[in-house]
Amino acid sequence: MMHQLLELLKQRHAAAGAVPYPSSEAVWQFCSDLISWMFPEHNGRVLDDAAIEQYVVRLETQLNDLLQHISAQLPEAPPAVSRQFMEMVPGIYADLTKDAEAILQGDPAATCLYEVIRAYPGFSAIAAYRVAHALHLLEVPLLPRVITEYAHARTGVDIHPAAEIAPYFCIDHGTGIVIGETTVIGPHVKIYQGVTLGALSIDKSMARAKRHPTIEEGVVIYAGATILGGDTIIGHHSVIGGNVWLIKSVDPHSRIYYKADGSIKVIEQ
Repeated sequence: MMHQLLELLKQRHAAAGAVPYPSSEAVWQFCSDLISWMFPEHNGRVLDDAAIEQYVVRLETQLNDLLQHISAQLPEAPPAVSRQFMEMVPGIYADLTKDAEAILQGDPAATCLYEVIRAYPGFSAIAAYRVAHALHLLEVPLLPRVITEYAHARTGVDIHPAAEIAPYFCIDHGTGIVIGETTVIGPHVKIYQGVTLGALSIDKSMARAKRHPTIEEGVVIYAGATILGGDTIIGHHSVIGGNVWLIKSVDPHSRIYYKADGSIKVIEQ
C-alpha cells in the first residue's frame, strides 16, 4: 500500500511542478505590501517621500516576478499585465478610501479612520478583495483566490474575487460573512457578521451562470441572514433582519424580519 501511495505522490508532485505557481506566501506578501503602501496605518510602516515614489517600481517588479511563473496562462506578457494592474491602483485606492469612510460612519464604536484601517477585519477583507478583484479582471489565474483565502483565514470574511462590489461597502464585525462568486453589491451597502450571499444547490454545469444574489444600493443586512440564488434581488434601501432566509426578490424599501415561529414578516414602504 505504501508503495502505491508513493507512486501516486510522485505523479502528483510531477504534475504540480509542471504548473509552477508562485508560493502563496509570496502572493500574499505582494498584496500586503501594496495595501501598506496605500495605507501606512495598516501596519504602521511609514515611508519618506522618495521611498513612496520608488515603491511604485518595487511593487510592479514584485508582481511581474510573480506572474513570470505563470506567463503561459496569461492573456498578455507579465510586464504588460503588471503595468495594467498598476494603472488600476489609483481606482483601488479611491474605492478603499470610500470603504473606510463607510465603516467609520457605519460603526458607532469606530473612533477614527486610523482605527478602521489598522484594526478592523472588515477593512482588511475588503482591501484584499479589491486587490484580488483587479487581478481577476486582468484574467490572472489562481492568484486572486490565494489572496482572498489568506484574508479569509485572517479575518473570517470569505469574499470571492469575482464578486462585484461597489464602493462605500461597510462590513461590521465580519466573522462568518460569505460572498459568492457572482454576487453583485451596490454602493452604500452594510453587512453584519454571519451573513451568507450564496447559491442554491445547482448542477456543476451551471457553474458559469449567475448563481448568487444582487444587493442594490443602500441595503442593510443584519447578522445571520442568508440570501440565496442568482435571480434574487434585494431592492435598494431595504433592511434584511437577522436570521432571515431569503430565496426570492424583495422590492425597494422593504423591511424583512424573522418571526419566532420561523416565518418572516415583510413590510414594504
